[in-house]
Amino acid sequence: MVSIVKRSYVPLAPSLIAVVILGLAVGSHAQVTPSGSMKRSPADVVKRYVLLDQKGARLDAPSFDAVLPYIDWKEEPAWGRVVIVQQTNVPEDYQKWEILNNLEVIIPVMFHVLGAVYLENASFIPEDTVEEVRFHVKVVKNYWRIISPIIPPHVGLKRMMSFAREAEAKEQNEAHRTELASLIDSLRKAK
Repeated sequence: MVSIVKRSYVPLAPSLIAVVILGLAVGSHAQVTPSGSMKRSPADVVKRYVLLDQKGARLDAPSFDAVLPYIDWKEEPAWGRVVIVQQTNVPEDYQKWEILNNLEVIIPVMFHVLGAVYLENASFIPEDTVEEVRFHVKVVKNYWRIISPIIPPHVGLKRMMSFAREAEAKEQNEAHRTELASLIDSLRKAK
């Protein structure tokens, strides 16, 4: 005798199927083109580095790791000066770059500088100027990396004020707290 087995299938909701297919097809941008991938423009690497620098990623050792995917050096020198910037311009147009070969370019970046903070004596020296830095970008192990120059941190004004406030709050020495308060006041006037 043959037994008949009835099986019932519950169809998956069409929306669930669509979500799964979309998830497989699209993926995240980070998975498709990782930091510095040759599939991306070398200007993207410079833009990301400059943005992280403006946000203070190079002000202290723990946050330095954030810029490592974009550079070809492993240690940040000790800086006595932090450049305070208001605005930056990284050209996307390759005609504004110096193309050395298909794996190496120099991208000029314009910084609108407000001045510099000298860390030794916590002072701000205003200097409203435009600075050009020519970033040498090269493919290293299949990724675009900035290989030079290693410049002092170029930090945004708001981030530098926050950094100085944090330092003032943690400072035990009254004289140093007074210097930091004076620095914060000087930065406030730079706006």
